[in-house]
Amino acid sequence: MIMSLRKISLLILFTLGCAFLIRAEEKIDYLPNIHGVVRARYEADLDNDASRFQVRNTRLTVDGNIAPAIVYYVQIDACNQGKIQFLDVWGRLNFTKEFYVQAGQFTIPFGVEPVFAPATYVFNNRSFIGKQVCNFRGTGVKFSYTLPKMPLSFDLGAFNSATMEDHTVWSKHLSYSAQGKINLSNTTVTAGFETIAPYAVRMNNADLTVGWKSGRWWVQGEYMFKHYCCAPQLSDTHAWVLFTDYHFPVKWAMFNRASVQGRYDGMSNNSNGRPDAEGLITYSDAAANRITVGGTLSYFYKRVHADVRLNYEKYFYHSGTPYKKYYDNMLTAELVVRF
Repeated sequence: MIMSLRKISLLILFTLGCAFLIRAEEKIDYLPNIHGVVRARYEADLDNDASRFQVRNTRLTVDGNIAPAIVYYVQIDACNQGKIQFLDVWGRLNFTKEFYVQAGQFTIPFGVEPVFAPATYVFNNRSFIGKQVCNFRGTGVKFSYTLPKMPLSFDLGAFNSATMEDHTVWSKHLSYSAQGKINLSNTTVTAGFETIAPYAVRMNNADLTVGWKSGRWWVQGEYMFKHYCCAPQLSDTHAWVLFTDYHFPVKWAMFNRASVQGRYDGMSNNSNGRPDAEGLITYSDAAANRITVGGTLSYFYKRVHADVRLNYEKYFYHSGTPYKKYYDNMLTAELVVRF
């Protein structure tokens, strides 16, 4: 009896030891990673002699690897111009180093400017492409594959047609996206297509982006085309953005890097597809061009990063447009803290 208890005890200790070694080898960590970004700003409408303070974003994210092949991610915006928003929640299974499946609620994988996050913005305000023309999150699934030993990757996604605010709507026709990216030395080329119907009309979008980074320089250009299906009253929308960023080291107070930015972007008349109060689908944004110039002082300290950014924006509209206009001359100063 005593020998049996000893054998059982040794077996239990051996099993626990094996489990400990396996866990140590797999590097499983149940402690989540917590990140965030706060964007506080001052805006001046130079044409109307008006100004305001805003908390543009207070995003908090929690993510982690609870197993070598399992990843989770949750993101909320605790203060988006005074409102709370629940943005992302998804899980991911990494089948191999090259292939994973992600399911939940997240930004539809299409375009480059639309998937920029507040922590990676180059300018205080997003481009027309990233805000007006294509700014959609969805609830669905994404398949991602990177070719072994090749700088080529693909994303395929399928999502509810309804907006992310309501997951209970049954869809007879889903939304889809497909995108490919290739990295060639210092140049990245991204091309994609999506077909979505968040409201009353289906929109087919195509996108091409070319980005170049070398040393202190970053130059990127993106073009997006939008076609409205079964809406003959709406002409196709064309949108584009070209920007450059140049950074250099400094030693001024706590700041250790400075940068200057310039951007030119524009769009023709654009519709978000949402019917108006009378049930009609019209353009929601007026055709416009914009020039943005700015400068940024940055402080990098370990995993914390702070920016003080000043931007000036000049808008140009087509004469006599009846659709929604933005500011003509605008000055924004922003403090961005990332951790």
